[in-house]
Amino acid sequence: MKLWHTNDVRPKSKFWYFLKKVAMAKLLPSMRFSAELYYFVIILEKKPTVVENYGIWLRYQSRTGYHNMYKEYRDTSLNGAVDQMCTEMASRHRVRFPCIQIIKTATIPAKLCKRESTKQFHNSKIKFPLNSDDAFMSDYVRILILGMHWIRNRTTLPVKKCV
Repeated sequence: MKLWHTNDVRPKSKFWYFLKKVAMAKLLPSMRFSAELYYFVIILEKKPTVVENYGIWLRYQSRTGYHNMYKEYRDTSLNGAVDQMCTEMASRHRVRFPCIQIIKTATIPAKLCKRESTKQFHNSKIKFPLNSDDAFMSDYVRILILGMHWIRNRTTLPVKKCV
């Protein structure tokens, strides 16, 4: 069973929550069970530098009821994909993380991806623009940098009109 949470207490609580549901479904009401949780492990990726497609099936509680959902994300790790999912669910659906139950996670090959937001990155010839820092600088910052250059080098500055 894989559980995602921010601290050590919540995954233990969630584990016992699911174990009670599974045990009550399998055992007769007259039977009792006892168990002990020995340890839990943080699962890390084998190749943390390779970007993969992850599919997440989830169930969440909203103000109107429970809803099932499937989401796809591109990330270098499953933990990163779950983090993206939590951020998106909080922003788009106003759902906090304790209200989300992750049913299943899987690594999805590129040909089986359904969402356009993940398919757009499958092109091998994709290019991203590289913006220079000058485009984001204000005129005031540009003048300060030129002034510091003049103080260091004591040279004449080229006359350049700031647009």
